[in-house]
Amino acid sequence: MRSPFGPYEHLFRVAALFAATIVAFILVQGFLVPDDFGTYGHYRTGALDDNRNLPLVHAGRAACVDCHFDVPEAAEGGAHAAIGCEACHGALAGHAEDPAVEPGRPDAATLCARCHATNVARPAGFPQVDVTDHAAGEICLTCHTAHNPDME
Repeated sequence: MRSPFGPYEHLFRVAALFAATIVAFILVQGFLVPDDFGTYGHYRTGALDDNRNLPLVHAGRAACVDCHFDVPEAAEGGAHAAIGCEACHGALAGHAEDPAVEPGRPDAATLCARCHATNVARPAGFPQVDVTDHAAGEICLTCHTAHNPDME
């Protein structure tokens, strides 16, 4: 028996499969995508409320400077002056609420290398060192001050 589509039957099969896939995608998307998705952009509107309900873990630079007023003075004019405290020291909301909660000092050997180890992906003007050769096994704080590394 001859096909009603003649020699183009294979094209109609592919087109029908493509159309069925699109219909299936639209149906699945209707079930899986929340109703509040896309109202204010490419995210779920309820995510704003979800994030507001999370506990605060970061205190911000202003909370640090209230007690540690000497640190911005030490960092002034240095390469780390614009870096926030919590970028190196971690989340400090608990310490800001209760100063008895000790945040601990970061390990300079790993922390400094995180930003300053040689990496071809970093800009050429960014200070980079070969960690194994640069300090001959010494930690960075032997020669550099953490808040103003230009000072030796």
